[in-house]
Amino acid sequence: MQLAERLSQLGTETAFAVSAEAAQHVAKGNKVYPFHLGDMNIKTPQNIIDATYQAMQDGKTGYCPNYGIPALREALAADINKSHGTQYAMENVAIQPGGKPSIGKFVLALMNPGDEALYPNPGYPIYESQIQFHGGVAVPYSYHEGADNFELDIDELEKKITPKTKLLILNDLQNPMGAESGPEQLQAIAELVKKHDLFVLCDEAYFEIRYEGKSISLASFEGMEDRCMILYTFSKKYAMTGWRLGASIGPKEVVDVIAKLNVNDESCSNHFIQYGAIEALTGDQSGHEEILAILKERRDKAVEILNSIPGVKCYSPNATFYLFPNVTGLMKSKGLTDYEAFRKAALEETGVSFCTRRHFGSPMEGETEYYIRFAYSGIDTDQIEEGLTKFKEWAEK
Repeated sequence: MQLAERLSQLGTETAFAVSAEAAQHVAKGNKVYPFHLGDMNIKTPQNIIDATYQAMQDGKTGYCPNYGIPALREALAADINKSHGTQYAMENVAIQPGGKPSIGKFVLALMNPGDEALYPNPGYPIYESQIQFHGGVAVPYSYHEGADNFELDIDELEKKITPKTKLLILNDLQNPMGAESGPEQLQAIAELVKKHDLFVLCDEAYFEIRYEGKSISLASFEGMEDRCMILYTFSKKYAMTGWRLGASIGPKEVVDVIAKLNVNDESCSNHFIQYGAIEALTGDQSGHEEILAILKERRDKAVEILNSIPGVKCYSPNATFYLFPNVTGLMKSKGLTDYEAFRKAALEETGVSFCTRRHFGSPMEGETEYYIRFAYSGIDTDQIEEGLTKFKEWAEK
């Protein structure tokens, strides 16, 4: 059998390989503290479960429109308009089986082979994978350490734009770094987008996973509503990672193309789950508030311990459930310069399992610092304290 040549351009999400390695470690009788995968061990709010179950009982178990059911599209447009100050209607919403499908469909709808697309690095690895798989040129842009968090390098971003650049992928409230742009920086990005006639994927998976302040969308800025497609997902806000439900929200012309791709790819998203999503958006929000309280407690404990370790510097992001500590000093003290050697030594000695900077794109030219990523969405606070205390003791040896 000869496989298609295009498969050589298809990447993967290597965090799952770390997860498999952690599972093997557990199978040998060891305890693992799982900081490697951005899954959630928090139960979906009960009102969402009840509404979904009722929809099943009511027979909502067949096919539904490829755009998604109208009631959910209307509810989602209203919800986004309230938080973003936009003017979306049902026609601007196409329901998806999760957040990730919006990435590939965005690329398919708007990028021709040979076009250049800007994507964040470090960043979610599926961006680069989908750009390259569909024949585009993936052009990375980066972040640097600021006073309180990582910051997007606007000057570098503009230097990467060429006449072939068509798309910008912006993951504000970013995985893996927890970085976010303020109003002034978002305005600067908006001006770049208009100046160079770009279209933007606003990956807002973590828009409402925040503990202080208020999230701001690029789509909210003047002239941006028609140049942005929002990636929305129910996974994080409502602890619905395994439910696989999200949406693409943007100009009708693009949404219509994405709905046509829905027909070709999966026909439609799960029918009865969409009724649970309506309840999520319009019903009791105390479940979401409880999720945020749990995650904030976990963040605070993890940041406290990590910053007490010699050779480690960790920001406390206002949003997402990721930490991206600088471990340059710690690795130097251990005599290590290889990410994998450091990661595996930590797993063997402490049971703490995490990803490294290399799981989120190849290091950019000129990078000299070392970073690892901790996801605290799938591990309870007491286990965070226990695991990171062991990690600290090992680090200080």
